[in-house]
Amino acid sequence: MIVRIMGEGQVELDDVHFAELNRLDDELLAEIQGGDHDGFRRTLAALLDAVRRLGQPLPDDALQPSELILPGPDATLEEVEQMLSDDGLIPN
Repeated sequence: MIVRIMGEGQVELDDVHFAELNRLDDELLAEIQGGDHDGFRRTLAALLDAVRRLGQPLPDDALQPSELILPGPDATLEEVEQMLSDDGLIPN
């Protein structure tokens, strides 16, 4: 799956890693719904770090459609809240 982190680029990520990403996404959703800004910031960083760690960056000149778009590390709770579906950022 091709994942885009806004402002950073694309990463190719194997589907086997989505259980870990979904766990972090569920935490992020709960923190957004609870207005927990500190928890949100911590979990967003952990989610993006996991994508970077588990995936392979695509070259900047590789333009492939992204199947998943994640906010950048400087996104606010309110900005991410607008990106959410009922499942969070990552569809289950």
